[in-house]
Amino acid sequence: MKGIYTALLTPFDENNRIHEKALEQLILHNIKMGVQGFYVGGSTAEAFLLSTDERKQVMDICRAVAPNHRLIAHIGSLNEAEALALSLHARALGYDAISSVSPFYYKFTFAEIRDYYFRLAEHSGMPMIIYHFPAFTGVSMGMKEIGTFLDRAEFIGMKFTSNDFFTLEQVRAAFPDKLIYNGYDEMFLAGLAMGADGGVGSTYNFMADKFVRIQTLFWESRIAEAQALQREANRIIAILCRISVMQAEKEVLNQLGIPFGTCRKPFGEPSAEQKALIAKEIIPYITAL
Repeated sequence: MKGIYTALLTPFDENNRIHEKALEQLILHNIKMGVQGFYVGGSTAEAFLLSTDERKQVMDICRAVAPNHRLIAHIGSLNEAEALALSLHARALGYDAISSVSPFYYKFTFAEIRDYYFRLAEHSGMPMIIYHFPAFTGVSMGMKEIGTFLDRAEFIGMKFTSNDFFTLEQVRAAFPDKLIYNGYDEMFLAGLAMGADGGVGSTYNFMADKFVRIQTLFWESRIAEAQALQREANRIIAILCRISVMQAEKEVLNQLGIPFGTCRKPFGEPSAEQKALIAKEIIPYITAL
């Protein structure tokens, strides 16, 4: 399960419903770009703005369109019953693993977070991937806390969305057989250097081929070429950050010809000037459909 996994965005039609055809088109485009699989229903997918049925619908579409690719279902929720229902749905569909962000907002204790993960892994019977994202969840875990999970066979790895590469390296050294996915696209090469097995990223939706190539170059010890390609990706990411990442990513896909619509409210959408910036500074530098 090493490699490049696209954290899929969710397209909406003019009636604010999931646009199934657009999602199918995106998945097929990513398969052509060489991804190993998909991270389904994560933050990038606007998971917390979707109903339980909509999250299941996205999982269904991905399984149907990518039957031969690895699929990781993000089932995280503040409602543990919802998370369990989603995990059972993933198992029924034949997903390879489930993943969950740490329970957030209510400042849960580590013991409460630990038991949340343990219950999901036990009751679902699915391999579990921890989603470590301290900047958004407010939950920071060091080696002791991470080891609590990775010491157990049902926890097969983690999505490491942090710039604390010291901890990433420590995890790699302590758990050489566990999976570590780099989470910050702009730091992908750095993550590989400290031991990541691949990445899960949102900008992969439209430029996964760049990250597939970076990983290949790294494995071949062609570091200068990998650095140049990371710089190319980062120039694009810097523009996305100036606009607002998820909203800008959807506009990139719109301009590529995949009707992704806009993010759900309360998200806004890019201005006319920002859309023009995307057309000028991003579209010419990514692979067309």
